[in-house]
Amino acid sequence: MSGYSEKNQIFIPPAELEKQVKFTSLVHTMLASRYPDSPKAFVHTYGCQGNVSDSEKIKGQLKKMGYSFVDSPEDADLVLFNTCAVREHAEDRVFGNVGALKPIKEKKKDMLIVLCGCMMQQKHIADRIKRSYPYVNLVFGTFAIHRLPEMLYTVLSRGKRVFEIEENAGTIAEGLPTERDRGAKAWLPIMYGCNNFCSYCIVPYVRGRERSRLPEDILAEARELVASGAKDITLLGQNVNSYGKNPDCGVNFASLIRQINDIEGDFVIRFMTSHPKDCTYELLDAMAECKKVARHLHLPVQSGNNRVLAEMNRKYTREQYLDLIAYAKKRMPDLSLTSDIIVGFPGETYEEFLDTVSLIKEVGYTSLFTFIYSKREGTKAASMPDPVSYKEKSKWFKELCDAQEEIAARRTASMVGKTYRVLVEPNDREGWLTGRTSGNISIDFEGDAALIGQFAEIEVTEAKTWILYGKKK
Repeated sequence: MSGYSEKNQIFIPPAELEKQVKFTSLVHTMLASRYPDSPKAFVHTYGCQGNVSDSEKIKGQLKKMGYSFVDSPEDADLVLFNTCAVREHAEDRVFGNVGALKPIKEKKKDMLIVLCGCMMQQKHIADRIKRSYPYVNLVFGTFAIHRLPEMLYTVLSRGKRVFEIEENAGTIAEGLPTERDRGAKAWLPIMYGCNNFCSYCIVPYVRGRERSRLPEDILAEARELVASGAKDITLLGQNVNSYGKNPDCGVNFASLIRQINDIEGDFVIRFMTSHPKDCTYELLDAMAECKKVARHLHLPVQSGNNRVLAEMNRKYTREQYLDLIAYAKKRMPDLSLTSDIIVGFPGETYEEFLDTVSLIKEVGYTSLFTFIYSKREGTKAASMPDPVSYKEKSKWFKELCDAQEEIAARRTASMVGKTYRVLVEPNDREGWLTGRTSGNISIDFEGDAALIGQFAEIEVTEAKTWILYGKKK
């Protein structure tokens, strides 16, 4: 395995990975003796694209151990939920769905229930599972994915529950088997963890410190994805534009995307998520000059008020953010901009909220991911005074969404009559397809399913607030 350093311990040692291969073989043999046909696994992922990528590695390991995959828990011998801890609603959904597994488990005594991911990395959550959900067999956090074969072997051989949520700064395990959806879209992790400690965010506590994969490993995986037919590759990280800070990495994010852009093939490069404090002119120049890089920048601002930004520990001002936006638009006039907004951060006043409304009008975002503040245990913001009621915050939320709706309506109207190169995706409506532009904007059109996974030229013929319709040229 390339890039292992005894000094910084960023990378899992080869000997540890080889040990997991042996456990994989032991589990495979054990399952083959218990199931005449291959055992079935149901894997469900909550949360971000990073979790989706983690689930691809989890499924890759399960497949090596002999599992095939099904679409419902009722048909499964192993049910695995890969969880998200970013917002309370996501946690509530997990607890509800774990509770719904109890009657299934009562009928299928040998079924294994596995919970993993960011939510499980929190001790108070793992303790609640241990106490209130005795039918859950295995719980592990984000730092133990590579040890799934060993943990599963322990559960199967000893019949005991396993909880593995050891805290550490985070590591990288290269070379894990991966079970991807072999469609045109692919996720490519380039780094893990976060050093920012925004006062509202649980991510640094459940994902560890920033650590970057070596560029040669990323480039090798990118080439493999292109060779396998991927046409839309999204580079993933909790903060992608701080990529390259490992002592042995040698390149920054702008340099990395230039190297990926140089790979032969017809494909689009996307990336998320970016932090404004690490977004540089150099990166924006690389985006502008690399033909394969999508004309879409997701740059979460969270608030348009400087006092609130300081309380959030975001480390930039409104003025610095708008300077980046102005430069990005100058270099890429066709750039599509999206962002994240938190409404009702503890202590935020209505007047401060209005600064956020004025900012979104000034920027003119394509779309927003908007959220009412969600308290996360263990973060600094969780202990801040929060006098504004949820009802009042909901009114602010609607005001923000109404403002963005007007912006979106003008944006979609301006696209009518123009033609865009899109990557064709499935559509739930029979006889229809969806095309995704370089700016990450969807256009629905009638077409043959044979176009899925291909690039096509689509003319926009009709615009509604959030929906575009078009026809193939």
